[in-house]
Amino acid sequence: MKPMFIISCPIDTYSGYGARSRDLVKAIIELDKYDVKILPQRWGNTPWNFIEDHQEEWGFLHSYILNSHQLPKQPEIWAQVTVPNEFQRVGKYNIGFTAGIETTICAPQWIEGLNRMDMNIVSSNHAKETFERSKFEQKDPQTHQTINLIELQKPVEVLFEGADLEKYFPSTEKSSIDLNDIKESFAYLFVGHWMQGDIGEDRKNVGLLVKLFYETFKNQKKTPALILKCSGAGASYMDRDEMLNRINQIKSTVTANSLPNIYLLHGEFSDKEINELYNHKKVKAMISLTKGEGFGRPLLEFSLTKKPIITTNWSGHTDFLDSKFTTLVSGEVKQVHSSAAIKDMILQESGWFAPNIMEIQQHMQNMFVNYKGYEKGATLQYHRSKNNFSFEGMKEVLELLLDKVPEFPKAVELQLPKLKKIELPKLKKVENVER
Repeated sequence: MKPMFIISCPIDTYSGYGARSRDLVKAIIELDKYDVKILPQRWGNTPWNFIEDHQEEWGFLHSYILNSHQLPKQPEIWAQVTVPNEFQRVGKYNIGFTAGIETTICAPQWIEGLNRMDMNIVSSNHAKETFERSKFEQKDPQTHQTINLIELQKPVEVLFEGADLEKYFPSTEKSSIDLNDIKESFAYLFVGHWMQGDIGEDRKNVGLLVKLFYETFKNQKKTPALILKCSGAGASYMDRDEMLNRINQIKSTVTANSLPNIYLLHGEFSDKEINELYNHKKVKAMISLTKGEGFGRPLLEFSLTKKPIITTNWSGHTDFLDSKFTTLVSGEVKQVHSSAAIKDMILQESGWFAPNIMEIQQHMQNMFVNYKGYEKGATLQYHRSKNNFSFEGMKEVLELLLDKVPEFPKAVELQLPKLKKIELPKLKKVENVER
């Protein structure tokens, strides 16, 4: 009899964690070693019903979904795909999957969550190193004496997010994506969320990208375009208008006789449509000034088009992007700005990447005028991504990690998979602590 493997995850949501969940569950099912059950969870305010909307590809998952949150029994293996502070011990053996963290320090509640699991699996070496580095003193509220040190005690393994080579690949076929309104023949493409934060402070650094693009190509007769495939909280008309308002607000701060064009693509795209967008003859390169990534999935998928990439030289995406083949901008790690901080997730006392502004402008200008000089590196990056960071490669690594699970794990006290708020005394970050 196969061991029961229950996976709690946002598998039916339109989200990055939803995509990661579907890949993980599909891989585990294909290993054919476990009796797999799925416990669907929501992911913030992201839309639901992804599986129903993609029946042809993902409808097979319905037969694995539990119809009730009442577990049939204590599973041999329990896994959660979420942020670590939500991890709970439910199975005889417990695994936490998380994309990790984009900054230099995580919240203490995350370390507590990681320590509740038997194994933790993250998407990048950056995430692993951040969890290993984050340490906090727990003090007695009356005596102010240190009574405990909160630090990582459980193993953390790295499992990259493999790209599906049947969905993302170079193509010269005519695209169904209509970019006729874009008059320019050369466009930089950004893909990602425009999150909270002042200009130069939001995590994906979209505000700074818009500002620098205007400043770099203002008052020039021939310019490239910038395409932003982005949104804030969703795919609504209100969200679209908010994105347009942000662009126009930044535009109004740039003094010039003429400015280059920025175009917004908004709404949900299928994998097929995204790959067609990546391969569109007007899209020449991807650019991202991200301040930090747990992995950076769009960058990996775009690298499979054999087109150049400009991005930052820090955090998760440096696992798969080689500086010899892609343009990785230098910079420095700076403290998170208060406008971008999120309680218990993006800590203001932590740091993330601030790219060199002059270097960004030089690379944007140079790539526009000397595009052929970047094509060889892009082709080499394509081969690196294809050979080392595919879905099938990810599945092989996952199998090796799951082989570490004891064949007959001992039963532990069953806990219902409910989120628990962890109350901790006042905590002080410790920079360096001897183990």
